[in-house]
Amino acid sequence: MESGIWSLVPPLVVVLLGILTRRSLESLLIGCMVGALMIDWRQFPGNFLSLLSETMANDSLIWVILVCSIYGMLIQLIVASGSAIAFGSFLLRYIKTRKSALLSTWFTGILVFPDDYLSALSTGVSMRNITDRFSVSRPLLAYLVNATAAPVCAIIPLSTWGVFTAKLLEDNQMFPAGQGILGFAFLVPFNFYAIFALLISFGVALGWVPLFKKMKEMENIVVIEPAEKILANSPKSKAGPVDFILPMFILVGGTIILKGDALQGAALAFVFTLAWYSAKNILPYSILSNQALEGFKEMLLPLAILSLSFLLKSIGDKMGLTPFVIAEVKNHFPAFILPAGIFLMLSFISYTTCSSWGLYTVALPIVIPLSAAMNINPYLMVGAVLSAGVFGSNASFFSDCTILTSSSTECTTSDHSFSQLPYALLALSFAALLYLAGYWLF
Repeated sequence: MESGIWSLVPPLVVVLLGILTRRSLESLLIGCMVGALMIDWRQFPGNFLSLLSETMANDSLIWVILVCSIYGMLIQLIVASGSAIAFGSFLLRYIKTRKSALLSTWFTGILVFPDDYLSALSTGVSMRNITDRFSVSRPLLAYLVNATAAPVCAIIPLSTWGVFTAKLLEDNQMFPAGQGILGFAFLVPFNFYAIFALLISFGVALGWVPLFKKMKEMENIVVIEPAEKILANSPKSKAGPVDFILPMFILVGGTIILKGDALQGAALAFVFTLAWYSAKNILPYSILSNQALEGFKEMLLPLAILSLSFLLKSIGDKMGLTPFVIAEVKNHFPAFILPAGIFLMLSFISYTTCSSWGLYTVALPIVIPLSAAMNINPYLMVGAVLSAGVFGSNASFFSDCTILTSSSTECTTSDHSFSQLPYALLALSFAALLYLAGYWLF
């Protein structure tokens, strides 16, 4: 069905309720129900449950659920073993200034590039003690963690984002079969939002970019603790820094060797870590098993939110949300403004629906031929689509990466979301201006 402008109602309900209640799961659930009622109120709630069943059978969602579940179990093993704290304590002996603590966080996020979930979880867990020592608020830590998660993965061809996008580019005949990864590499310079998000966060770490109001307020209430006290209060464990580094190395190396398959890489790392910790007797096997289950439980809320975001995207598809927005842009904007217009419109959709990969699946088949029809550089147009998806993952207050970052840094979702939003909007503004100028530059 084509609902025209009414297709905007469900995502708007989600955003407004999210702002008013600061509750992600409930806002998404109500927004999805509103969408189901609008599609056919006479079939409600049967149509809602049917759409939910269809969504839960989505191959992409199943893959993400499996990856997140294994990541959750792996990270819980690392945290329970005390190796993440041992790694942080080891770095704490060599990091002497606040700036070096912030830069270490930024570079750690860059190095853990195979997947944004992995980056958000492992960087937050390993850097908490270090940033605490130098009076860095949890929202500022969360901002640096999130700003180096999806934006980094979106410009690395061998990341999960790169592999997924490369397949879409081949399917939509922008590049020949087998050339998608190379084509994705050519698109990296046009992913303006990801580039600006990384540059701005690097500027914040260096102190070149000022702290905005909300972030400054959070920074002013942090109480510093001496390094000796932090080290003394760290739980005693048989684990050392190598017991954190080795699982991360297996995870990153395995993912790369297995052609960017994050699921196989995560499974390999989990099995290795379980065997390694058992062999070293860091914890009894029974405790390791229980901790793995606890890690799975910790992922239930993020996965529930993620599943509802996929459902909201499906409802948007049923109501013709993305084609309506793109058609409106095409019909009401001249060619020179289309790259910036598409970027801003799709950024709004990605932010409100918490859809990145789903957005790519729907928008790329429309934007690629549209760029040819309007005689616009296809790299610029596709770059605008990719940037919009990164913005949604990075900035949305109920995105999976936001939820995982909040969890790993022990920062509330609302504090993280609203303190980082000005920086995301700053990167959005710079990117939009460059897409506007890009019509003549490229």
